Amino acid sequence: MKPLTIVTQNVACNQEVLTLTNQRVIYWKTQESLILSDLHVGKSAHFQKSGIPIPSSVLQNDLGRLQQLVKYFNVKKLIIVGDLFHAEYNSDLDKFKNWLAEFSNLKLVLIKGNHDRLSNRIYNQFNIEVYQKELVIEGLKFVHDDVKPTNNIFTISGHTHPGVFIKGLGKQRIKLPCFQITENQLILPAFSLFTGLNTKNAPKNCKNYGFTDDAIFEV
Repeated sequence: MKPLTIVTQNVACNQEVLTLTNQRVIYWKTQESLILSDLHVGKSAHFQKSGIPIPSSVLQNDLGRLQQLVKYFNVKKLIIVGDLFHAEYNSDLDKFKNWLAEFSNLKLVLIKGNHDRLSNRIYNQFNIEVYQKELVIEGLKFVHDDVKPTNNIFTISGHTHPGVFIKGLGKQRIKLPCFQITENQLILPAFSLFTGLNTKNAPKNCKNYGFTDDAIFEV
């Protein structure tokens, strides 16, 4: 896999500085952590089992990107804001277990999403610290979905796979993944490339930070 081009943009969230990246993760320097959402491990194998010809390289590429990001930022923890897994235990989870073996000191924290329906035994087997609904760290609340922002806490979520249109040449419009940020809320893009983009129902008065393989910018 070719090296990623990593471009960053700092934003202030409830007195914490978070670093957005064009690679679908946030770097939180003070916590030595990456924040991401919607990796959907098991999705490609689940589709294959249903007779849909999804290439096995989908997960391999996602994990290869994540591997580079963990090493680039030299983090000690992944904060996963839901949908780490996609369905039942399948061969993709064995690949994920092998990937984890390279990072024996990496801590995984999962705030469960609607697809995270594996048994507690499996989460324990993967040594994942699991939270059923939410987690608060340094005044930031992490949830997967069903966000009800309040003025006294900043919420970080995933689930919606946000996208945004930008103007191209002539009447052309290009759809890009993005981070959506309001005064008290941040919505992460899906980390997996095997997801759609939702350009509807953006939060009111949000800023969209769209990105490409080599850039990140406010739209």
